Amino acid sequence: MSNTIFVTGASGQLGQLVVKHLLARGVAHSRIIAGTRSPEKLADLAAAGIEVRKTDFEDPKSLTEAFKGAGTVLIISTDALDGADTRLKQHRNAVSAAVAAGVERLAYTSQPNPDSSLLTFAPDHLETERTIKAIGLPHVIFRNGWYRENLLRSLPNALKSGQWHSATEGGRTSYVAREEIAEAIAAALATSTPHSRIYTLTGPEALSNEEIAELARRATGKPLAVVHVTDQQLATGLKAAGVPDGFISVLVSIEAEIRAGNLSIVTDHLESLIGRAPKRLADYLEEAKSSYAG
Repeated sequence: MSNTIFVTGASGQLGQLVVKHLLARGVAHSRIIAGTRSPEKLADLAAAGIEVRKTDFEDPKSLTEAFKGAGTVLIISTDALDGADTRLKQHRNAVSAAVAAGVERLAYTSQPNPDSSLLTFAPDHLETERTIKAIGLPHVIFRNGWYRENLLRSLPNALKSGQWHSATEGGRTSYVAREEIAEAIAAALATSTPHSRIYTLTGPEALSNEEIAELARRATGKPLAVVHVTDQQLATGLKAAGVPDGFISVLVSIEAEIRAGNLSIVTDHLESLIGRAPKRLADYLEEAKSSYAG
């Protein structure tokens, strides 16, 4: 089996971190291929001796050429959330291209509980997983938990107003750091194995928005109250705030997902891969408060 690791989306937030942690684990530069739609964005990696290849998930033929010679291909899920199955088509293009190129192991970044999820984009993950499993190649599926960084989108405005409007009804989320997920992915990919695995990568605890608000209050010294609303009230408020209609449904589905308990799962998979306990949310919010406290 070739020990070359191809990372798609290598100029994105997660992809960059996966490459970083592959190198940190001692994976040779010559074993890593970084794929991106914009190779110029990875000039620093190219200068460091990592091969950079253009990867366009909309062009299966060129994608097959790009994947040639790779032992493992990590397909980082794309951001095409247009509600028109574009993302799923892109993922299937990548899987087909990898098979045509003779790749020996596939890896994919999915989400927890894709088969029961209420997220609007969950079918993309579920059907991509099914496509990968049907191929019959060894595979590693990373079901990434909800990124802590997502909180930095909602907390600034909530702290500014003193109110956090939520339709989660006390549901809990096991937030996890993107950096630690990337480290776990790198750890798994750096090991050559013929066995297929599914890792659900979560934080060490599941917290309600009330508990998170308390942590934010402690970290910032600012008042913050959780205001419970319905899905419709939340959607109306988001529309009034100028959020695009297509994205409102995504945000409301996230609240429903939390409310249903689908993001409250806690596993030890991340800890087993990185060799230490993941950072707790309280510590993260304290360290990152300059990013959201205003």
